[in-house]
Amino acid sequence: MSQGSHPAKPDLLTVDAARTAMLAAIEELTTERVALDAVYGRVLREGVRAGRDQPPFAVSAMDGYAVRSVDTPGLLRLAGESAAGRGFEGRCGAGEAIRISTGAAVPGGTDTVVMQENVGREGDNVRVPVSSEGQNIRPRGGDFAAGKLLLESGRVLDGVAISLAAASGAANVLVARMPRIAILSSGDELAAPGTGPGPWQIFDSATFGMAGLIRGWGGTPNRLAVERDDVAAIACAARLGLAENDLLLVVGGASVGDHDHARPALMRLGLELTVEKVAVRPGKPTWFGVTPQGPVLGLPGNPASAMVCAHLFLRPILSTMLGCVAAPTFHRARLARALPANGPREHYLRACWSSDDNGCLTVHAFEDQDSSLISVFTAANALIRLPPNAPAIADGAAVDMLMLNRL
Repeated sequence: MSQGSHPAKPDLLTVDAARTAMLAAIEELTTERVALDAVYGRVLREGVRAGRDQPPFAVSAMDGYAVRSVDTPGLLRLAGESAAGRGFEGRCGAGEAIRISTGAAVPGGTDTVVMQENVGREGDNVRVPVSSEGQNIRPRGGDFAAGKLLLESGRVLDGVAISLAAASGAANVLVARMPRIAILSSGDELAAPGTGPGPWQIFDSATFGMAGLIRGWGGTPNRLAVERDDVAAIACAARLGLAENDLLLVVGGASVGDHDHARPALMRLGLELTVEKVAVRPGKPTWFGVTPQGPVLGLPGNPASAMVCAHLFLRPILSTMLGCVAAPTFHRARLARALPANGPREHYLRACWSSDDNGCLTVHAFEDQDSSLISVFTAANALIRLPPNAPAIADGAAVDMLMLNRL
């Protein structure tokens, strides 16, 4: 995995510099108000506040009998019932008990609930043990009070957050519009899965992987048809993709010399490059630019390279569009197996992390880091980041690790 120690070419941007240049050209998308049953995975763009106290009244924490604590212990007359959704409308008097269900409103005049297992029924009377004030009662506003900020803007809405929004009384929330990402791949060597490939062809896999990542990161992918290695055809497909989407993602088609078809095609659409190459391994051919119709991100054709760079660049772009924190979050972990010295480019190694009983993280890099191997990536749940020209790292040393979310 070592490349020797040589200075990076000056025309290569660092990963951080490339990402900064890309995000400078990306704007937050507009918002839309969406019903709660359709907001899973969406990004909240306006805080949700409680419309009233929760619970809105004191409720029983269990099935039993609501009584006055001053009347316990004793034999009390059963005077009525308070059920969930149908409370006792009267007031409990001295020497009385009210049958109550879990979640039902605590009747006026009572200040404690006795568990039904501890009560003896004697005709229309109940014998209750001693019970202190407030026992088995959930107070009004015990979960949250009216006006409290329950969910902050920028929160990704999962099932628990949606439940909390519903408990606040909200029927809908303001969320970021989902980014629409057109995915364009080109190459005479690519065949669609399910078709009969030619003698020199492989199946297109990178665009399917990109579509899955985009969905998981809150976007809507639009896979365009794979184009042949023809500048005019690629330009035509790119024009259509830019017209209906927020970003054009080009996978492959950018290499040295005669087979660099993607960028010349985009130049016909007015592309201005801000990132030509990145000092990263894998993923050096990554590029980014802006056309009058919108931004374009170019990723390598090798699926593993494309996926590494998608985590480094595509995900931050989507996060910026959604109004979220864009920078990747790295964790420190102990290296399970020594690594040789790194070369001039920042290197991201596919790896697997685990945690011990004390929460300490350990990570090991896979032996084969060939950028064309998808099978290795399926076993990875992390990327180890090695700085440019980093010396050899001994096992047990701390390294930076980017966790990869899996379904």
